[in-house]
Amino acid sequence: MDRSLKSNFGARLFRRLSDKSDLIDAATGEMIRAAELPNRIKSCAAGFRTAGLLPGDRVVIACDVSPTSTLAYLGALYAGLTVVPINERSLSTSGEAVFRMTNARALWSQSPCDWARLHNVLQIHSHCQSAVALEPAPRRENDLAALMLTSGSTGTPRLVQVTHGNLTANTEAIIRSQRLSTDERALLILPINYCFGASVMHTHLYQGGGVVYDSRFMFADKVLHSVERYGCTTFAGVPAVYNILLRRSNLRSIPLTPLRRFLQAGGALAPARIREMREAVPHAEFYAMYGQTEATSRIACLPPDRLDEKLGSVGLPLDNLMVRIADESGKDLPDGHAGEIMVSGKSICRGYYEDPDETERKFHDGWLATGDLAWRDPDGFLWITGRKSEFVKMRGIRLGLTEIEARVEGTNGVCECAAQIVEHAEAGEAVALYVVAEEGALSHGVAAAIRRNVPSEWLIDSITLVAELPRNAHGKLQRSQLSSAPRRQPVSLQA
Repeated sequence: MDRSLKSNFGARLFRRLSDKSDLIDAATGEMIRAAELPNRIKSCAAGFRTAGLLPGDRVVIACDVSPTSTLAYLGALYAGLTVVPINERSLSTSGEAVFRMTNARALWSQSPCDWARLHNVLQIHSHCQSAVALEPAPRRENDLAALMLTSGSTGTPRLVQVTHGNLTANTEAIIRSQRLSTDERALLILPINYCFGASVMHTHLYQGGGVVYDSRFMFADKVLHSVERYGCTTFAGVPAVYNILLRRSNLRSIPLTPLRRFLQAGGALAPARIREMREAVPHAEFYAMYGQTEATSRIACLPPDRLDEKLGSVGLPLDNLMVRIADESGKDLPDGHAGEIMVSGKSICRGYYEDPDETERKFHDGWLATGDLAWRDPDGFLWITGRKSEFVKMRGIRLGLTEIEARVEGTNGVCECAAQIVEHAEAGEAVALYVVAEEGALSHGVAAAIRRNVPSEWLIDSITLVAELPRNAHGKLQRSQLSSAPRRQPVSLQA
């Protein structure tokens, strides 16, 4: 086969589908059976070609948690297009801006879009009925496969340039790190415009397995019942998802017999919560992972068999990546010393779309400067201490907000915590804590326990009990919105 056809990630995934590659919508019961999936993907690709789109053209895909948008996404890759996935819920507010930023030629969505009609945008809703003989478009490894929006949790969202080679390398490394078999079925509650959701879909289909989509996570028990009903072997979620499962679901009593693994990424989950998850579902392995959109998806993974020994670490780098810890001048630091995580390898993307300044700042000499600070232990495991931009200095002590939050989350009665830097008349800076308490915990008791648990030299300006922490559509903490988080009475306990 032509090497350029082999390099098309969509074509590679297509060839690896098996008789287990069903796509199922748990909310509606709709099923695209494995036997019809290849032709459905080809039909989507044919629809794009019939509309006049050529290999390399950009198409915005409005994504939700369903098989339908996945078909459009995979069909576009098969046709050699550059996909620009966007959350369908944000299509009306930011879709037009993304469309113009990317110089896209078309929009795929399940329903007509007002701004697209207004500007005479080429909209694609339906697919050709038959395209059995359609061949995939040739693509090189360095050709663009996708422009992925970053989550925006660390600043202004940017468009990451992801190549076909990036997708292949990261997908295959994730499969090895998670020891995925050929009979897997993922339960996906994340949209595929989020790199974590996309990677779960990629890895399970690439390995010949299937995906069950469930958009009903506001009713967490319904999602948990889908595990048993559809024989799901993998469940993936961000920290907020696991906190909800632990305190707002019947996780401990609902059968999850087929489940083999939990996958967690998208930020740090408190070690205490990981222990609770393992106690609640002891037969399923728990994978704590670390990644960035700029690295296609995953960077490191904590093997479940080392979880007890290394709890709190994000694990070892994937086997096709090199990681070093560097000081502010870029010099390598020895084990045990904290510095910035620098990553190199085939999963590292080539930069931001039409943003040369930020590309130069983050990508240089083959290395991605992640902006995350960590130290490496003698066994090679990474321990993240925070982000370069998220440090507070009080009374000469420099602390990462991540370190503060982890300490507070280890307090009895605390479910989640987010810290915010505030001015302090004497010390310069202090922290305000926003805390989600365990159900039934007394407000003043939680605050008192926190103050006993943290070092006396830490300046805690206030402790505010909130119903939940503000997060974006991907579950990432929105630190700038903490002051407007819905309160739990009493509102605030001042220092």
